[in-house]
Amino acid sequence: MIALKSDAEIEKMRRSNAIVAEVLTRMREWVAPGVTTVELDQKAEEIVRGHGAIPSFKGYPPGSAHPFPATICASVNDELVHGIPGPRVLEEGDIISIDVGTILDGYHGDGAVTLPVGEASREAEELMAVTEGALDAGIAAARAGGWSGDISAAIQMYVEERGYEVVREYTGHGIGTKMHEDPQVPNHGKPGRGVGLRKGMTIALEPMVLIGSPRVRVLDDHWTVASRNGKLTAHFERTIAIAEEGADILTAW
Repeated sequence: MIALKSDAEIEKMRRSNAIVAEVLTRMREWVAPGVTTVELDQKAEEIVRGHGAIPSFKGYPPGSAHPFPATICASVNDELVHGIPGPRVLEEGDIISIDVGTILDGYHGDGAVTLPVGEASREAEELMAVTEGALDAGIAAARAGGWSGDISAAIQMYVEERGYEVVREYTGHGIGTKMHEDPQVPNHGKPGRGVGLRKGMTIALEPMVLIGSPRVRVLDDHWTVASRNGKLTAHFERTIAIAEEGADILTAW
């Protein structure tokens, strides 16, 4: 069942997402050659807890045999999503996806960016630009009276027209008092299909884009998702609220 949020609930989510946005904005300063992914995780957790919030990824899902052990997902190069921070040292020319979630006053925030480490290749810069553009296209398609398939189709069309691929196995999702709520919003679909969009729906949209093939694999750590062909990947995400006239971007930076 899809939970429609009141204006007061959306404002609570906006405050949670403001913390997400702060972390992702600071990452643009912190991501650099010689930095380890665990150092980025520690800095992110300091910000989240400094605002009185809880890292929503850490220990997720409760009761799992392999709960996620960190505040951020740090996915480097061919790693698409869910990379576990650790001793890996970032190198000049890498790209890294940083995904962070927060819980403040019982409401979740969620967002992600992909950033260059130093100076990235032209291939990497184009991939990141297309992925962020696909997120913007999805947001532009999100409005009350439309359909979740309108968002999915807009993302897919933007990506595929530029010669890239969208992942099939992982999707955007509803969000609120739980990190993952209904509806699922895939990065591929057809306009006019799926779930009807209504004012008060809150959704984390997250294009995940690959070069050459959409096929992925999960690494032995039980979390990290990487491209099967070993090529670069990118991921951008914002949480939005469906409004009468378009989308209200809650993860704003």
